[in-house]
Amino acid sequence: MCGASLPQVPMFPLRVKPRSNPHVPQASVYADKRPLLPLPVPVVDTAVIAFVTADTTLHIFKFTCSHCAPSSITRVNSKTPCASHPIMLTQRACAGVRSLMHTQYAPGTFVRGFAASTALQKSSRAPALADITPESVASFNAKQKEFRDGQKRKEQEEREARAREHESGQKKSGKLSSLIYGTPEGRELDKDIERSFSQVLARGKYVHSIVFHQVKPDKVDQYTELVGSWYPKMAAIPENKVHLVGSWRTEVGDCNTFVHIWEYQRYEGYHQSLHNIQSQPGFPEFDAKLKGLISSKHTSLMQEFSFWPTTPPRQLGGIFELRSYTLHPGNLLEWETHWRRGLKARREVMEGVGAWFVQIGDLNTVHHLWQFANLEERKIRREQSWNVEGWGETVHKTVPLIQTMKSRILIPCSWSPVA
Repeated sequence: MCGASLPQVPMFPLRVKPRSNPHVPQASVYADKRPLLPLPVPVVDTAVIAFVTADTTLHIFKFTCSHCAPSSITRVNSKTPCASHPIMLTQRACAGVRSLMHTQYAPGTFVRGFAASTALQKSSRAPALADITPESVASFNAKQKEFRDGQKRKEQEEREARAREHESGQKKSGKLSSLIYGTPEGRELDKDIERSFSQVLARGKYVHSIVFHQVKPDKVDQYTELVGSWYPKMAAIPENKVHLVGSWRTEVGDCNTFVHIWEYQRYEGYHQSLHNIQSQPGFPEFDAKLKGLISSKHTSLMQEFSFWPTTPPRQLGGIFELRSYTLHPGNLLEWETHWRRGLKARREVMEGVGAWFVQIGDLNTVHHLWQFANLEERKIRREQSWNVEGWGETVHKTVPLIQTMKSRILIPCSWSPVA
């Protein structure tokens, strides 16, 4: 027998394509009669094929093998594999399944869907600008078009839903509410006056942190392996209430600096996330190793501009440019006003990732993140911006507001959800 006997439960078979390896048994997968969600398991030369139910029921497998009893049954985490065929990775497969299960099929814990499917992607090699090739332009453009078309469909559906809600609300309120409370525009203006600049500028749903790690030059690969195994794992745990927007390595600018952007559910979620992560069993060991690999760490807490929501996960390829602006104090609202108009012009030719202003940390600082196929395409797209009506005026109005500005060229890490 490959494992211990299991108690009888209602089961039904699922067809599974047999593997080509004659030494691996043909498997029929069984599970109790609740909704099934098939999950791919990244294992090699193993009989394990995983399915989980929506309520995380334990996976049960039935194997038929010429070397074993005809009806041998084993659990995924069996520690007693048959000696006649390789099932040595069954326990590892179970861990992979559980990670995917928590990541992709947990109940609606988060508001914005940042996938953490990169949790299983590990690479000890740091990303480099040399990974980008001129041939990547066509692929980038095709993926960009597909992503934008999907976003347009989603935005159209949201607009239609809001219109239906608005129409329904107007029917309920009637004419009397307009007489008492004034016009909708007037009521909204009153609310804006009462709110602070931050409330007017920001989308209040999320708080973002931007973390800069200056890594020791001879520790870059070790850092990549350590952080690449820890960050996605923490983002995949629903109780941590955090999304990893992306991780990048700086290739032009502060070289060997890694940039990470996290998304939290307001400041309450930020506190809870830090507490939960530091309570994880492996955190002390991770923290001790990290301190030996970096020479400095810098963190700021930000909010995204209301006119520029942070992009959902996507894999377009190419490079990123992080442009950081330090403004003269008191000019943030004016900056937002001009950029709200200018972004419409830039979006026609450039792919934006997000825009944030710092609330705690480097005050009066704004970060804009862009994505391009390569450096040549960056040059072309930026030049094309000047041919779009409205962009020249935006530059003319915003340059006097800036004290200093900085540009970094970034390459995404292998586990980055936005890459």
